[in-house]
Amino acid sequence: MPRSLATLLTLTFIFTLFRWDSRKQGEVSGSLWLPVLWLAITGSRSVSQWINLGSGGSDDGSLIDTLYFATLIIAGMNVLTRRQIFFSEIMRKNLWLTAFLMYGFLAILWSDFPFIAFKRWIKTVGHPIIALIILTDPNPTNALRTVMKRCAYLMIPLSILFIKYYPEYGRAFSFYTGEAYNQGITTQKNSLGTLCMMFFIFFFWNLLTTRRLEDRRVRREEYLLSIGFLGMIGWLLYMADSSTSLATLVIGVVTMCVLGMRIVSKRFIGTYVIIAVLVAIGAELSFDIYAKVLDFLGEDPTLTDRTEIWAACTALVNNPIFGMGFESFWLGPRVAVIWQTWQGINQAHSGYIETYLNLGIVGIFLLCGVLFSTFRKISSDLLRDFDFARLRLGYLFAIIFFNYSEATFKAIHPLWTVFYIIAIHYRRPIQSRSEKLPNGVNRSNISMMSQRIR
Repeated sequence: MPRSLATLLTLTFIFTLFRWDSRKQGEVSGSLWLPVLWLAITGSRSVSQWINLGSGGSDDGSLIDTLYFATLIIAGMNVLTRRQIFFSEIMRKNLWLTAFLMYGFLAILWSDFPFIAFKRWIKTVGHPIIALIILTDPNPTNALRTVMKRCAYLMIPLSILFIKYYPEYGRAFSFYTGEAYNQGITTQKNSLGTLCMMFFIFFFWNLLTTRRLEDRRVRREEYLLSIGFLGMIGWLLYMADSSTSLATLVIGVVTMCVLGMRIVSKRFIGTYVIIAVLVAIGAELSFDIYAKVLDFLGEDPTLTDRTEIWAACTALVNNPIFGMGFESFWLGPRVAVIWQTWQGINQAHSGYIETYLNLGIVGIFLLCGVLFSTFRKISSDLLRDFDFARLRLGYLFAIIFFNYSEATFKAIHPLWTVFYIIAIHYRRPIQSRSEKLPNGVNRSNISMMSQRIR
């Protein structure tokens, strides 16, 4: 098929999805386009790279990228202000997250590049702002569905188009081995794998919750949508060949399935997790499960040199207690030392090592506190809002394991935004069964409420 025709069909498909979705959703808050615009760029390429298709500047050097994120952050703050959000109350109910962000701000003081660190911290603040736009919506669950679907409508079909018909943009070659890989609309295969993991978990959850729809036509359409996108995402994941994304995707899906079992008590999730950890430790000591899993995933014991990278990076940290400053390790002479062996890398390929490099042991302690408090909040919400809490816990476990070999606890990353969505505790209105359903059911009251907060 000529790529001009493939492009036309893809754009027509995307336009049809948006038209179909707009009729099903009814009136939703226009502010939900802000999270869509945020995730669409953080999950693909920067604005400057889209303008030049790969030859744009970095996030820190491009004025257009700075203006783009600044505009979204300012617009997001305006939305939250008009909704009369009490930020002091949000900070009080999310003490670990607040402490982590404030410590990151303090870490600017001992950075060798404080101006760049400050700009990166401002972008990090954009994550909770974008998350709160979703969480403060009259129907947060439906708002999240709307945002994730709109992002998927754009990013999944375009990634397929890029790989199949625009290989000069959708494919690349490894700097180290010269091996070809697929990247879609992102900048590397692991980034494409991240999108696949993120959207697969969402559409699998959407498939699970669709069965409660009373309208058969709407239920059938939702099934077709979810199954269709799961198929496309599965193909993209195969093309990306990202073992980390595949493994964490399975973890997220299995978590949601287990939570749906009747024999699993929602009151004892913490106990189940402790038992699972003890079983995993016992299996590792008895059968060397870790090595077998790596072999199954096609990974070597060094995780493609990751363990060596971790050792080299941690050896360059002069201040192990407080780190090298917020998002500052990969600046200055340290990069030249690392690039002597691994040319071009800009992350430690582990969210926990990355946090240690920039924020030290204190940062690791605060991050662990954030993860633990998030788990506790989600566990308690399983009894109040099961469907949304089920998705949150699936994402949480996936993100925790994903950051073992990839770094997403960074200034700009789509999974960092997703984490804030699942981690922030906001006193959301208790939803009726109809409000929890995916689309187009009893939405007149929701539409009236959304108009009042725009």
